[in-house]
Amino acid sequence: MYSHKLLKPDGRQLTLYSRYPIASELEAPSPSKEPVQANPHLRWHPLRGEWVAYASHRQGRTFMPPPEYNPLTPTIDPKFPTELPQGKYDVAVFDNRFPSMILTAKNPPDTIVETLPANGACEVVVFTQDVNASLSSLELSHLDLLLEVWGDRTRELGANPQIQYVLPFENKGVEVGVTLHHPHGQIYAYPFIPPIPARMSAMQQKYYQEYQRSLLQDLIQQEIADNQRIIYQDEDAIAFVPVCACYPYEVWVAPIQPVSSFMELSPQQRLGLAKALKTVTLKYDGLWHRPFPYLMAWFQAPTDGLVYPGAHLYAQFYPPYRTSDKLKFLAGTELAAGMFANDALPEEKAKELQAVSINLQMEISA
Repeated sequence: MYSHKLLKPDGRQLTLYSRYPIASELEAPSPSKEPVQANPHLRWHPLRGEWVAYASHRQGRTFMPPPEYNPLTPTIDPKFPTELPQGKYDVAVFDNRFPSMILTAKNPPDTIVETLPANGACEVVVFTQDVNASLSSLELSHLDLLLEVWGDRTRELGANPQIQYVLPFENKGVEVGVTLHHPHGQIYAYPFIPPIPARMSAMQQKYYQEYQRSLLQDLIQQEIADNQRIIYQDEDAIAFVPVCACYPYEVWVAPIQPVSSFMELSPQQRLGLAKALKTVTLKYDGLWHRPFPYLMAWFQAPTDGLVYPGAHLYAQFYPPYRTSDKLKFLAGTELAAGMFANDALPEEKAKELQAVSINLQMEISA
């Protein structure tokens, strides 16, 4: 992996990554030379026992898709070309112009609840310069690089003592709120461990203390033995509709042998995960005969300096559809009570995805 750091005229950091050497004379553009004016803060929610971020400067960002947008023929958003330099590279990572958290945040307002500066980081990860591409269309070597990039960003962000958790994710499709249609994801680096990763981490640590094994590793072995919901499997990685899926067509992707973060992946595991990612996204697109919207989130060990022997890196895909013509939105039981009600059996949806033919083997053998 090759990388090259640049500084944008407005003071934001830009890092380019590539499978090939990167020319040193590239210059980092930005939509404006004015420094980013952001000072977000956190407020404590006493009933939920968690932090809420407040970033009023984000009101000025793009928040609606273009009126002519059609998910089958997406328009090319003009904003990313002003963020990306011209040249040969594969992946670009830069600071978000409208961050919900920023390392320099200070002086939170006084309120009736506890407040703190939102001392985190928000980065944009542009997967490719090809505006018509997606994860499903990228070469395996490009996906392998992206996994390595997520590891490098985890290493760099997690080294900051303010950061306790690094979460790479992708929102894909206008149906889940995407307004910039260039293929991209984001990375949020939090000054605390967010509630859902904290709960999952606690369950993993409890299981490890009792059995001296990874909870997810044992679940994966049970899924392999059951052999009903597997979408992709090789010696190093697996993708499957989990037996406990909260959403129709929900898929988990993970290395079979546990590693706690992207930083610990072996080259063989990265390649296996690249194949699993490509398989899942190709099957999503093939099932619906169109670019399939989803939210993909990667969970890994916290970066708070403690040891997490039960941690197991994995991704969850959350597609928004209930049926072929109705969107799946969270309902009262899910939003208010936190209990999911799934209208479809995981086994049924796994069979639909398993039945989709893809051309992954052609690329592997090429």
